[in-house]
Order: sequence, then C-alpha cells, then structure tokens
Amino acid sequence: MPLADVDAFYRRLAETMPAPRGELEYLNEFTLLVAVVLSAQATDVGVNKATGPLFAVADSPEKMIALGEARLRDHIRTIGLYRNKAKNVIALSEALVADFGGMVPRDRDALESLPGVGRKTANVVLNIAFGEPTIAVDTHVFRVSNRTALAPGKDVRAVEDALVRRTPARWKQHAHHWLILHGRYVCKARRPDCPACVVAGLCRYRAKTV
Repeated sequence: MPLADVDAFYRRLAETMPAPRGELEYLNEFTLLVAVVLSAQATDVGVNKATGPLFAVADSPEKMIALGEARLRDHIRTIGLYRNKAKNVIALSEALVADFGGMVPRDRDALESLPGVGRKTANVVLNIAFGEPTIAVDTHVFRVSNRTALAPGKDVRAVEDALVRRTPARWKQHAHHWLILHGRYVCKARRPDCPACVVAGLCRYRAKTV
C-alpha cells in the first residue's frame, strides 16, 4: 500500500536539504547534457574527474565535433562504456548543430531523438537546465520509491508515473534531487541508515536498521 502522507515525506526532506542540486558538474546546457549521458552506469564523481578537462576544451557542440571521437575517448577513458559514449556524444553534437542550431532543445521528444539520450536523461536536462518539474528515475530514486512505498512500481516508467501523480506540485521541481541524494547517502542499497533517516517514521520499509 502506498505511503499515505506524501506531503510530509517531502517536507521533511526539504527541511534537511532546502536547495538540493545534482552533483554532476557542468558549464551550460550542452555540457549538462553531455555529463548526464556520460553518467549512465558511472558515478558522478568519476564523470566529474573526466569532464573537468574535457569541458575546458569542448563546451559546445561545435567544439566537441572539432575535438573528434578519438580525442574524446582519451578524455573519458576512465568512464565505463567510454567507447560507445564517445560515439554518442559526437553524434548528438552533430545532431544539435544540424537540427537545432547548436542549441539544446527544451522539448522531450527532441531531446530523446538525440543519440544516447533516453527518458531519464531528458528528464534531468529539462529539470536542471530549463526548470521543468520533471522527475528523473535512476536506481536511487527507484529504490527509495519502492522501499518507502512513496511511489511503488515494477519498472522505472511505472515509478516515474507514480511519482508524477503522487508528488504535490510544490515539491516536483526538486523531487528527484531529494530522492537521489537520500538514496545515495541515507537509504543506501545494501544497508539503509534508518537511524539517521528523517522520513523513517513515515516509511513502510519493514526491515529497518537500528
């Protein structure tokens, strides 16, 4: 049965993190898009180590294309699946120049038409770059949503739909950041830190740690 007091759940998270933000480092909409694409199956810390030097030389689609796939691979070699990701970043850069005047589009369908960009990536970019109240669901959000019964679902899309439906409008802008950070640092996969959890009294997880 889903969590009853959703408003209280978010209010408690908001009290501990009034202005949450993602941990990926970026310079503009384009570098945000690239960073999110590179973060798939990788840690934000690892991505940031690679993208600092990368974005210093390629902070636009045009510069990324000029850098080329081989040199891009050298910059992101420490990131998992770097060969395929390099191919996608060059291809999406070319698509941005050819189809969108070099600008990152503020449109879900347009974003998802880009190589390497799926629904989660589009949601992150729409939320962070353009202030849209989208909710991106990664492994942390999926886990927290199901474990607490905030928005149970069998797959990522089901959880996203449940979160969008159940999250009060005033919390939607920051919802996925609160849930990601809570899942990353408190409601961890192997052993959730229930004694330190501000929503433990609302959570329906039966195997709480002590």
